[in-house]
Amino acid sequence: MSGPRSNGCSAGTGIPPLPSLGTYRHRVTLEAPGDPVPDPDGGFSEVFTPLVPASWDCSIQQPGARTLEAIGAGSVVSQATHILKGRYHPGITTQTRVTFEGRILSVLYVANRDERGIETDCVCAEVVT
Repeated sequence: MSGPRSNGCSAGTGIPPLPSLGTYRHRVTLEAPGDPVPDPDGGFSEVFTPLVPASWDCSIQQPGARTLEAIGAGSVVSQATHILKGRYHPGITTQTRVTFEGRILSVLYVANRDERGIETDCVCAEVVT
């Protein structure tokens, strides 16, 4: 007879262990839309303000169709270019702008994995200007 099976949870807590910090090796900056600012032409410009906290350590992956389907609950987001995963951040929404090494990503989909406030998954598209 074999020993007890491991279900991947921390000893007796039923809570899965968090990934090591090395898993989240990319530091990105998170911003949300702020109040519109009038411009000289009589219109308004969109201004972004940092989230609190503004820095987020995450992993960044290039998505495959299966990965997108698994995260997006069966619906594939064709314009997605990156998947970001990190510790839970309550401020990230589909309005969030992510900056990584001078590149800007727009959040298309965000998930609080298992609705437990432990990890956040984001499907993003790179903004090309």
